[in-house]
Formats: sequence, C-alpha cells, structure tokens
Amino acid sequence: MNNFFISLLCLLATLLVYFLNKRLYRRWHRLLLMPLVMTPMVLVALLLLTHISWQNYIDENRWLLWLLGPATLAFAVPVYENMAIIRRHWLSLSAGVLTATLVAVCSSVWLARLLTLPEAIQRSLAVRSVTTPFALAAAKQLGGQPDLVALFVVITGVFGMAVGDLLFIRLAVKQGLAKGAGFGAASHGAGTARAYEIGQEEGVVASLVMMLSGVVTVVIAPLIGRLMWTLV
Repeated sequence: MNNFFISLLCLLATLLVYFLNKRLYRRWHRLLLMPLVMTPMVLVALLLLTHISWQNYIDENRWLLWLLGPATLAFAVPVYENMAIIRRHWLSLSAGVLTATLVAVCSSVWLARLLTLPEAIQRSLAVRSVTTPFALAAAKQLGGQPDLVALFVVITGVFGMAVGDLLFIRLAVKQGLAKGAGFGAASHGAGTARAYEIGQEEGVVASLVMMLSGVVTVVIAPLIGRLMWTLV
C-alpha cells in the first residue's frame, strides 16, 4: 500500500473515530468516553492492529496538529464579545495568570527533580499546564521533547477537567470567575471546554486565562531555561 492510501486511511480513521466519540460523549458524559481519552486509545489500538508505526501516522496527519493553533485562537471570539467582564476584573485576572504560570512551571520541574526524573522529562513537564500550540513553542526554547510535551499536556487537561469540580467543592469555591480562571490556568483546552459547560462567564474567563497563560509561558521560557536548570 503506497503512502497516499496510508495517509488517506489515517486521516479518515482519525476523523471517523473522533466524530463517533463525540456523539457517544454527548449522550453519556463519562470520563472514559471523553474524546481526549477514548479517541487516542482507539487510534493506538488501530495502529497496533494494522502495524502502522506511530511515526508514519503522525507524519501523515501533521497538518491536524497545525489546526490546533487556529482552534485555540477561536477562543478569542467569545472573549471579545464579553470584554465587559475582562475590564471589570483585569487586575485579578492578570495577577492570577502570572501566579498560575509560575506555580505550574516551578512545581512541575521541582517535583520531577525530587523524583530524579531524566532532564528531558523535566523540560517537557515544565509547560504541561498550557495548551498544546503554546506548550510546543515554549518547549523548543527549553529543550523539551514534542511528543512528551503533547502527552503531558493531554494528561494535565484530562485530569484537571475530571477533578476540577470536586476540588472547587472541597475548597468552597463558588464564584464563576474563580472557577473559569482555575480551569483555564490549570487545564487549558479541556478545562475551558468544561468551563463552558458550567456557564458562559466561566467559559469566557477560562478562554482568556488559557491564552494569556500560554503567551506568558512562551515569553518567559528563555528565562525559565536559564534559571531553573542552573539552580541545581
């Protein structure tokens, strides 16, 4: 089978599995049925059954990764439509984004060091709390491995989406603004999707915080690289 048919089959399989998974998740809201969880599992099983290597699969579908950029920027539309919320809470949102970014990076790297994980994993974990396009851009400056970065980002998003509501209950967080900011800062795209399920205000704030956290992480990535791996 030539490369063209392999490319076409991989693309069709990816889109079909994702479409069917979305329909299942709309009907039954279960963690294991989330598209971020079930779709990769099914695709990995298909690759193993068909003996198509992961490298061939990702090479043939790399343009789908490119679409993550426009998809992330699309979150700016509801943000623009709700600028009144942003103007009213700009100071607390700005402070929250800076704090969340620093805490996420420092806690990830220092915990990885405490567990004596390899340096490549430490560098890849540093950007796990921002959405994939920003994480990959920051990881290039930190020396992280793209495949590991994407994996850690997905795991972080799914975990945050799954336990976020429980944490808010335990911490007695009731304000929509705080919930949206928490989801956007800690769980990026997956958390933002969950925030929109809760309410419009939560979703708008999550979208804004997700994008700002990504921008801040990319901007300070060179500084992170100089400081956190020289202070051993």
